Amino acid sequence: MHRHPGRGEAGDQVTAQHGTVPGPRGAAVGRRIGIVLMNGLWRPRVLGAWRIPAQGPVILAGNHSHNIDGPMLIGISPRPLHFLVKKEAFVGPLDPFLRSIGQVAVDRESADRTAITAALGVLERGGVLGIFPEGTRGDGDFAQLRSGLAYFAVRSGAPVVPVAVLGSTVKGRAIRGLPPLRSRIDVVFGEPFDAGDGSGRRTRSAMDAATLRIQERLTAHLKYAKQTTGR
Repeated sequence: MHRHPGRGEAGDQVTAQHGTVPGPRGAAVGRRIGIVLMNGLWRPRVLGAWRIPAQGPVILAGNHSHNIDGPMLIGISPRPLHFLVKKEAFVGPLDPFLRSIGQVAVDRESADRTAITAALGVLERGGVLGIFPEGTRGDGDFAQLRSGLAYFAVRSGAPVVPVAVLGSTVKGRAIRGLPPLRSRIDVVFGEPFDAGDGSGRRTRSAMDAATLRIQERLTAHLKYAKQTTGR
């Protein structure tokens, strides 16, 4: 059973036992900023947003091939979104800004307990957590998945919604610069699914099986998204 405590719903942060959980208000502000920027700079086409459950904890799992993928999902998601963002992005003025809009800094090279507590706290209060399960920018084809997504999904019991961002990377460019202004970017949401086997076990073998299950579902969704959009 998921707990949805009222504490923190009106504020920006909730103090957890071992750290701070970002509250929904900052993420809502980030979503409004994302809507303006993403729709002002490009032409997002959103398919299947209705598949995201309207209430309760949800994990959005997206492919990652460009830096704009995260901001695009923050602006496109029908619900305020808290992304796990590499700690290297939290530099200079971006640090307080990203934290103020509810994003979570994570050290990708270690078991970051502070980030884990914050992410699980978001799900515990019924929020939406965004993860790029490949861990870093790549070809965006889900060929290499880290186990973090499986852990959060099995531990929280939250359904996983696959999402594909297509068109943010322009083929043929030696440097992955920004896609042309006002170009179309497709964002395709898939059907929610449970990553675990229903047993609730968090053994190594259970996590490996959940990771494989997630990879199969995300890869299938990416194929579907490409066929649907003609990408």
